[in-house]
Amino acid sequence: MILDKRLLRLLMSERGYLPGIGALSLVSAVFVVGQARLLSSLLDAVFLEGADLARVLPLLSGLLLIGLGRALASGGMEILAGWMAVGIKEKLRLWLVKGIFSAGPAPFQRENSGEISNTITNGIESLDAYYSQYLPQLAVAALIPLAILISVFPLDWLSGVVFLLTAPLIPFFMVLIGKGSEAVTRRQWQSLSRMSAFFLDTLQGLRELKQWNRSLDHAERLARVTDEYRSTTMNVLRITFISALVLELVATISTAVVAVQIGLRLLYGMMNFEQAFLILLLAPEFYQPMRLLGQRFHAGMSGITAAGRIFKLPMLQSEEHEKRGGSPLLFKAGDVIRFENVTFRYPDREEQALKGIDFEWKFGETVALVGSSGSGKTTIARLVMGFIQPNEGVVRISQHSLTEIDLEVWRSQIAWVGQRPYIMNASLLENLRLAKPQCSSGEIQQALRLANLEEVVARLPQGLETPIGEAGAKLSSGELQRVSLARAFLRDAPIVVLDEPTAHLDAGLEEMLESSLERLCRNKTVMIIAHRLPTVMRADQILVLRNGQIVERGRHWELLNKQGFYAQLVLGYRG
Repeated sequence: MILDKRLLRLLMSERGYLPGIGALSLVSAVFVVGQARLLSSLLDAVFLEGADLARVLPLLSGLLLIGLGRALASGGMEILAGWMAVGIKEKLRLWLVKGIFSAGPAPFQRENSGEISNTITNGIESLDAYYSQYLPQLAVAALIPLAILISVFPLDWLSGVVFLLTAPLIPFFMVLIGKGSEAVTRRQWQSLSRMSAFFLDTLQGLRELKQWNRSLDHAERLARVTDEYRSTTMNVLRITFISALVLELVATISTAVVAVQIGLRLLYGMMNFEQAFLILLLAPEFYQPMRLLGQRFHAGMSGITAAGRIFKLPMLQSEEHEKRGGSPLLFKAGDVIRFENVTFRYPDREEQALKGIDFEWKFGETVALVGSSGSGKTTIARLVMGFIQPNEGVVRISQHSLTEIDLEVWRSQIAWVGQRPYIMNASLLENLRLAKPQCSSGEIQQALRLANLEEVVARLPQGLETPIGEAGAKLSSGELQRVSLARAFLRDAPIVVLDEPTAHLDAGLEEMLESSLERLCRNKTVMIIAHRLPTVMRADQILVLRNGQIVERGRHWELLNKQGFYAQLVLGYRG
């Protein structure tokens, strides 16, 4: 049997269906025995006693009612199991989406988006068979054979012993085959995940493949990946068919043993016909639930394999999405963001990203983080937004540790503008409303004006309703950054984090965006991560980072006069 504790915990969220499924399984077991009893009595009365229609009519009516009741019980059990599976999948999807938004981008840096997408879609869908087929069949396989044993032993203890001795053979062979099936199913899932990731990477890189004339080479790699998945899928099917053959063979031989010993005793007058026929009718019914369980076993194995990857997703490892019970804190005048001896190391790296960081960032102040790539600037921004937690030290908002604060409320007060804004394959209006879903048309127009995006909208064929393609394919880099700025204006948050928003733009576009950035940061608490000198010069406090440590701090002219590392960076920029 395959029972995963994590999946059983999810089952508890829909435990209201369990009593109904259990009750219908028990009712179905009673109907199986009752149907066999009525049918054996009916045939005995007709063929041996010569009963007429009037005499057997009650038996026929009872048989019809029991058959109908059995069908309704089986159908009702399938419906309840289906509803239960749908409820669990829906809750798990919501849980994962909340986890993604809570965990932020940091845990996904070394993950493949195609593989994660496959896990969240196909992986969760694979759980359907586990909850709607395998677990209900497990209940049926436990109750119906038990009910038949209880009915058979008083009638014929020898047949009951045969049932009791042969019944464990089916689960025994099922477990033996399952050990080999588990490894093959895991390889199939891994192959599917790799293929999904490969397909997504291919779609996103079609333009580059054509530009560099690598389409044919990539097509060959695509063929190898799909052939690998085909091969692993055929291996899974081979084991599935072999297991079905073995279980059918065991069940058939067991039924034959029962039939032979009953036939011999019936031949020598040691049993009456009604008793013998009843046991013969119950023999296939006794083994049928376990045979079906063997078929459901492979569907359950696929769900278990998918669950192994689902519960290893980055957002479920830290369980950060569960830390929502803190107090809702509003950032206001007089508040201070304080780093106290903060040290942080990413899990997959040996070297520390930050070492003993101490600084204060007051409400209404602009702080700039300066340093070479890998010096820890982005890590500090992630700590401020609560996407990661320090290994040592603490990040405080006035007197409150960031871990004590409701992160959802805290992040709602932060507007982030990065180097490469995420644009989904939807209309421009839908992309803007990611920042504020309930915004009015007046707020949209004001954000467009402040971000210098009005002329871009005027050129689009359908205006704001124009689909702008995957990753904003229909817009230029500068236009995409203006979309990001419009989102920040819509959000109107008291804290603004700018992560080198003009890093990949030419001088003309940079100058155009600088005016919008200046309007965005007016009367706000701002953190700037930038290499560009004009942006840094306006900061109230400049933190110069090197190898994860603050080596200098102060205003622009103060740091220049020190002739230290900051002065070298400025001279390098001017050069």
